[in-house]
Amino acid sequence: MAFARPKKRFYSEDELYEYAVGALARRMRTVAELKRLFRARIEDAESEYGQTLIELVIRRLKDRGYLNDSQYAAYFSSLRRDNQKFGRQRIVTDLKIKGVHGDLIDKALDAAFEGVSEEKQARDFLRKKRLVKPKDQKQTARIFRQLTRGGFGTRTIFTILKKWDVDEETLSALEGETA
Repeated sequence: MAFARPKKRFYSEDELYEYAVGALARRMRTVAELKRLFRARIEDAESEYGQTLIELVIRRLKDRGYLNDSQYAAYFSSLRRDNQKFGRQRIVTDLKIKGVHGDLIDKALDAAFEGVSEEKQARDFLRKKRLVKPKDQKQTARIFRQLTRGGFGTRTIFTILKKWDVDEETLSALEGETA
């Protein structure tokens, strides 16, 4: 027995605003994320009417202080730095995926990483991931890739590996991998 799909419901301005407030109540979002959510709820979102409706609701949310990308970027970067122990590059990538503008990302990261040692952050990341001094080349490469995914620079990674007395042959092989 087949059931008919329910008809797609399209929102008016007030309904879209209420939907946005509910979405923001569940978790913080960027302007770009909200626009993505709106497009599915507006009939012909690419038309001039649809674009105007989206911008109107976004403006209302900004005016009331519900939506602020700079606050979002600052909060997100400090959370990722403190909880996940990620490096600067990883946070930049994550914020770009969320649609935050580059200038806002730079300001937020400068504030979040002011006075933070990247090497200490990388060591905290390794501790959180329960990674210890490597015994062979395979473990060294694994740690190198983990730190790279964590958003740490190659200079910091090589500093840590040299302090762990990793042989030069392995380090030069890893340098070839980054090029």
